[in-house]
Amino acid sequence: MSEEENGGMSSIKKTLIGIVTTAVTAAGVYVTTHIEQLFGVEGEEQTEQVQQVQQPAAAPVIINLENNNTQQQNNSGGGTTIIKETIREVPAQQSAPATVVEPKKETTAERIARLKADKAAKETGGQ
Repeated sequence: MSEEENGGMSSIKKTLIGIVTTAVTAAGVYVTTHIEQLFGVEGEEQTEQVQQVQQPAAAPVIINLENNNTQQQNNSGGGTTIIKETIREVPAQQSAPATVVEPKKETTAERIARLKADKAAKETGGQ
């Protein structure tokens, strides 16, 4: 019977503990997300360094087109000259990527032969 009588107090007690736990958790989350602003701690600024690759500038191609009618008008001495410009960018030629040539690795038999030849050269050269 004592559990039935204390049942009401037990649920209130659990509710209060749950509210306090939720408040403490919320306060902890707030402090951790705003720690720099709250305590004036200045952390290291993370900066990304972006390497810019300069591509060779494409030389603009300028094409002047004159209409046959304008040439005739110029010859006759009247009218205006109309020059149409078209600028086209031509992409630079892409060079093939450089290939790395690795020296051929020496086999065990070749190494033994080389060491014997070195030893023989030292023995004959030293006497």
